[in-house]
Amino acid sequence: MINLVIMARCLKPICTDHHAIQDNFLHGILAMPAKRALEKEKIDSLEKLSGYTENEILQLHGFGKNTMVKLKAYMQENHFSFKQHFN
Repeated sequence: MINLVIMARCLKPICTDHHAIQDNFLHGILAMPAKRALEKEKIDSLEKLSGYTENEILQLHGFGKNTMVKLKAYMQENHFSFKQHFN
């Protein structure tokens, strides 16, 4: 019985291996689905994020109007903006 308790303390959930965010990029700003979507696209800084248009980011899972409002406000506070799309 003691061995089972020790084993349980050593194990970590499988999902933490696949969905771990390596740093605090946008911590407290975005919900986890949006943060994971950015991580999947290798967007880990405001500089990289500013290389995308707003519409490109809205296509990612976890991004909607509310998330975009929060993200744009945070970017503006830090003197960044989305790339402008010109036809």
